[in-house]
Amino acid sequence: MALGRRSGPCAALLLAVALLAGAPPAGAQDTGLPTGQILTISADRLFAESDFGQRVLSELEAEGIVLSAENERIIAELSREEEALTQRRAETDPEVFRTLADAFDRKVEEHRVNQKAKLDALTLNREKARAVFFEAVRPVLETLMRDTGAGVILERSDVFLSANATDITANAIARINATIGDGSDLETQIER
Repeated sequence: MALGRRSGPCAALLLAVALLAGAPPAGAQDTGLPTGQILTISADRLFAESDFGQRVLSELEAEGIVLSAENERIIAELSREEEALTQRRAETDPEVFRTLADAFDRKVEEHRVNQKAKLDALTLNREKARAVFFEAVRPVLETLMRDTGAGVILERSDVFLSANATDITANAIARINATIGDGSDLETQIER
């Protein structure tokens, strides 16, 4: 007897299983979310385009501008000091000049070290903010997985080839913005 000719409870059960296996989970049909076991997401876009990421990046950019202005001011001061030192060279005892030049070199090196430490702190703050962000959005992404019936979300840049329909980045950003907003209340987790 062919499968198409079966009747009764067994055939109905087989038909129901076949239909359910191909059917998207409840909720995914209503929301316009992609369906499937594998979804993709761009972590960089997720952070950069979320309200949280935009706030943090804006704050870090402002701090970077202040640091850059401070650096330019110090460089201008050091340039004037170097020029004055160079002008004194001809009329200064070589031993005294060497002492002054060494002190100036130490001052320049100290400036480099201090400015690099400040720049490294900005980079570290960005990394900390990303870590706090991804910890905070984990439940949102887990809900998206449930809503779509996915078993995994892969980083889009690590996928060789996929349909754009598997990318949930925009959906995730919308849900994250609705859930954590700009993340100001999470600031206690980011030491500055």
